[in-house]
Amino acid sequence: MRKTRNLRAALIAAGLFLLLAAPSLRADAGTETALRVPWNVTEHRMKNGMRALLLPDNSAPMVVMKVWYAVGSRDEEPGLTGVAHYLEHMMFRGTKKYGPKEFDKIIKKNGGSHNAFTSFDYTAYYERIASDRLELIIELEADRMVNLQLEKTAFDAEKNVVHEERRTRYDRPVGKFWEQFQAVAYTNHPYKNPIIGWPEDIEAITIKDMEAFYKRYYTPENAVAVLVGDFQVDEAIALLEKHFGRIPKSPTFRKRPDLAEFPQKSERRVYVRADAQLPYVAVGYHAPNWKSEDAPALVMLEAILGGGETSRLHQRLVRKDTLALGAGADYTYLSVDPMIFYLYARVAPGKKAADAEKALLEEVKKLIEKGVSEEEFRRALRNIEANTVFAMDSHYYRARLLGTAAIAGDWRLLGGYLPALRKVTPADVARVAKKYLGHGNKTTAELIPTRTSRRMSAAKNRGGR
Repeated sequence: MRKTRNLRAALIAAGLFLLLAAPSLRADAGTETALRVPWNVTEHRMKNGMRALLLPDNSAPMVVMKVWYAVGSRDEEPGLTGVAHYLEHMMFRGTKKYGPKEFDKIIKKNGGSHNAFTSFDYTAYYERIASDRLELIIELEADRMVNLQLEKTAFDAEKNVVHEERRTRYDRPVGKFWEQFQAVAYTNHPYKNPIIGWPEDIEAITIKDMEAFYKRYYTPENAVAVLVGDFQVDEAIALLEKHFGRIPKSPTFRKRPDLAEFPQKSERRVYVRADAQLPYVAVGYHAPNWKSEDAPALVMLEAILGGGETSRLHQRLVRKDTLALGAGADYTYLSVDPMIFYLYARVAPGKKAADAEKALLEEVKKLIEKGVSEEEFRRALRNIEANTVFAMDSHYYRARLLGTAAIAGDWRLLGGYLPALRKVTPADVARVAKKYLGHGNKTTAELIPTRTSRRMSAAKNRGGR
């Protein structure tokens, strides 16, 4: 199954804000090409509370199905961090009807592929398969919603797998760097914890803990099925009702509580020393998500500051001053709770992290004081719109966007996304930069290579072994 990515990759995946569009586009008369994004989705709700979002597309005889559960690391209790991701692993270990590895064998035998992913806000399972096999994957997913077998031998074996995954991904310098950044940037919100969990918590999780978590959250009223591909809506609904509709609600299910991070009032800083080859620096600011009127302007700020090779940070730190091998920004638009607006730089050999950090902050200050030109703004907007067109070739990403938006609040957010960006002005971009990217709201992290790493790097530069 798919392994949880490091924090940087997880945040990028969680914030797929560059892809919010649909394949149907048109230009408004008298305006620069303005995209309209009609998501022709049929929403169906079953009596047990489960929702289904169906987007037909007969361009190819295949279908993507994703089942989303509104539970992720955000919902874990103290001392049980990592249980959501650990349970994702166990979901492939067999049910009462299908034994260990049978799920994988059946999907592959029918020419399909499958995987899963866990994030802060959700856990999702998906299959790609020929459209005439639709009932097969619906039946398999419905079965493991209620019939998972948690057997001790498999449970212990998978715990070792999770520990190894953590070692290979989070114990590496950059993984450790982002993990520590997140832990310092938040003080009370569960977003401070790594999705994979802290090592001590992973070790302490018991089968009883996981059974309680599974029964509480893997229930129809906490799930959304997303179908994109070649199917008839009525027939798909009938199949979903046949297999999912008869699953009863869970008596232990509880809706996720409202959570909030305490406002940050002073700058925070963390240094991470690790056996790395090169320094790394990141600056982060608490920023609102889609629920705020400022969110569209923050999307444009992300694009202008750090959205690709034409962005200000790349041009300044990579091209002009050669301070970094890479530099950019990230902002998560779709999330249950607000996250962090990130600026980052992978410091170049022979350069100092302090100089890279200074350049990052100078570019923010310059944008606030001098603003954004109309030409620069329009170029960034066109880039976002172009990315939407390329992304919409994929059934997988459309299904992912629908599920992400549904868990964050409402799948209909997708239809209003690009029109909201069209209403943003260059002045709005400078305004939100000044409002949120201030020193009191800032967390900075620096990765400091150890002496061993510096010696290895120096030897390599001299041609040593």
